[in-house]
Amino acid sequence: MIFVLLAATCSVLVSVLLKLARRYEVDVPQAITWNYFAASILCWFLLNPQLASLPQPGAQWIVLLGLAVALPTLFLVLAASVRRAGIVLTDIAQRMSLLLSLMAAFLFFGESASTQKIIGLILGLIAVAGILIRPERSAADPGARAWPVLLTVWVGLALIDVMLKCVAAAGTPFASSLQLSFLLAFVGMLLWQCLRMLRRQTRLNLRNCGAGVLLGILNFANILFYVKAHKALSTQPAVVFATMNIGVVVLGSLVGVFAFGERLSRINYVAIGLAIGAITLISKT
Repeated sequence: MIFVLLAATCSVLVSVLLKLARRYEVDVPQAITWNYFAASILCWFLLNPQLASLPQPGAQWIVLLGLAVALPTLFLVLAASVRRAGIVLTDIAQRMSLLLSLMAAFLFFGESASTQKIIGLILGLIAVAGILIRPERSAADPGARAWPVLLTVWVGLALIDVMLKCVAAAGTPFASSLQLSFLLAFVGMLLWQCLRMLRRQTRLNLRNCGAGVLLGILNFANILFYVKAHKALSTQPAVVFATMNIGVVVLGSLVGVFAFGERLSRINYVAIGLAIGAITLISKT
């Protein structure tokens, strides 16, 4: 269970780092670029991906290229969401993306739609609606316009999950697809940063590189500990799934409210409870 708690902690720390980026004058796009460099190195040495398996017949190259674009794009949206909506609602929106993933599993991957999961799905959708309702603020406050980025986080993470399922269904090993996606994301982001530097929109500095490496370590550690949790509790995948998601919701809520003073409405608090209930129902076999 320690691996699940470590994975949840790393997930929330990613949000914390994104929240602190503006305070410490970190250029987020540049940090995200170096995040993929660090994650690629860690993936290579710790997961030992077999890249020779990628050219096999039936490899989902279009999906893999799509992942290379979607991953950094969503990371940029996550940063915007943490800045506008806060850690609490952003982390819940991330975890509630499982609702759309579940719908896709019903429609495209042949998973059975039990009554329990359907109830969980309905509760989750109500929770998402509650998450999108923000406390009343002035129109000039960026937090008042948070719902578009929260919605994008919700849909975007579900899309990435579906893409990963497509790659896995084609027989591509997880570590190999992850390594290639990280590498391609790094190359694409690096080209963009070079263009930004030519236009004098940013400058290369150690603060951005250091923040990016730290972000990459936390990002990869989240994945690594989650994989280790599934291996350690191979006979209890539902327990790992539920504990991870509920852990992120609870820990993210505590950090957002008490460490950063984020404001939540009563509806938001009800939505957190519904989200936990939905995750519990969906994860039961």
